Amino acid sequence: MTKLQYMIPCLLGLESIVAEELRRLGLSDVRAENGRVFCAGTMADLPRMNINLRCGARVLLVLGSFKAVSFEELFQGVLSIPWEEIIPADGEFPVKGYSINSQLHSVPACQSIVKKALSQRLGTAYGTEWLPETGDRYQVQFSIMKDLVHVCLDTSGQGLYKRGYRAVGVEAPLRETLAAALVLLSKYRGLDPFCDPFCGSGTICIEAALIARNRAPGLNRSFAAQKWKLVDSGLWMEAAEEAMDKEYDRVYDIWGGDIDPNAVRIAQENAVKAEVEDTVRFEVADAGRFYGHEPYGRVVTNPPYGERLLEKQEASQLYHTFGAAMRRLPEGWRVSILSSHTEFEEAYGQKAKKKRKLYNGMLKCDLFMYGKV
Repeated sequence: MTKLQYMIPCLLGLESIVAEELRRLGLSDVRAENGRVFCAGTMADLPRMNINLRCGARVLLVLGSFKAVSFEELFQGVLSIPWEEIIPADGEFPVKGYSINSQLHSVPACQSIVKKALSQRLGTAYGTEWLPETGDRYQVQFSIMKDLVHVCLDTSGQGLYKRGYRAVGVEAPLRETLAAALVLLSKYRGLDPFCDPFCGSGTICIEAALIARNRAPGLNRSFAAQKWKLVDSGLWMEAAEEAMDKEYDRVYDIWGGDIDPNAVRIAQENAVKAEVEDTVRFEVADAGRFYGHEPYGRVVTNPPYGERLLEKQEASQLYHTFGAAMRRLPEGWRVSILSSHTEFEEAYGQKAKKKRKLYNGMLKCDLFMYGKV
């Protein structure tokens, strides 16, 4: 099959995790850059990536890449792509993108040029000056970094973090892609107890359940490219069947607690939507009184950050109480805590054995790791 190039955008700090996911799926030429990972694959890999990736933001099919330092070069580069082989006469083709460290720095102007070139190519191919754009959506995305342009199609539609199980959430929810990364970074594989004492809407525990059962996160949702003639519908069925064949069916010990009864109720509802209600349990509990009775286990959690001054003071006290509880755990426990609090370790009462910089959206955070790391 013809080799294609893909680009997988991701949150800063997750590039190596996404790269490893791609290698495990059998993709070749995997190359990580800041905020994105490139790889080579076939058309059959397009549905496989959308269905299986846990930490990538979306799957972009790269249609062309070229240098451009002028609008004319950008126009000609886009014009040279055989759009008529991809987008039908009635296809909708909105354009969005970004530019970093490049001479073509005006994003609105670049959007206009890309749209104009694309429209000219399609208009010539279909013999019309007017394109209705009433059909299926083909979201065009461009990136310009250091004058190198990549022109892509977004095959995912909604971001891959939208698994389909979280219809509602609580304040300051954690994206599913980041929650999955926290679980993977903890090296949890489903064998020992897993706990989130600040579970909120249950995202970390639900992602842990999906990882433990090896259930593909995209099985219960749809993707933009499912409507495209470019991708054979049979490939989606094959990818889904392959993913389901790899699932495990064992008993796991995954627990989430929160002091807010409403959050616990939402977490329980989300677990049902994710079809893991038999794998994870939630209950009202005070994180400051947490104790693990087993000799070993994992705590992975995202406590309140306290962005405003009063909240920050409250968060510091919360971290102090929680840190004391964590130090009462048996030696075999590993603890991973995501926080943007600048004095987290001081408030927690212990220096982390390892720290990793991550971003929760645009918010810079650290993952503080304790125990055997």
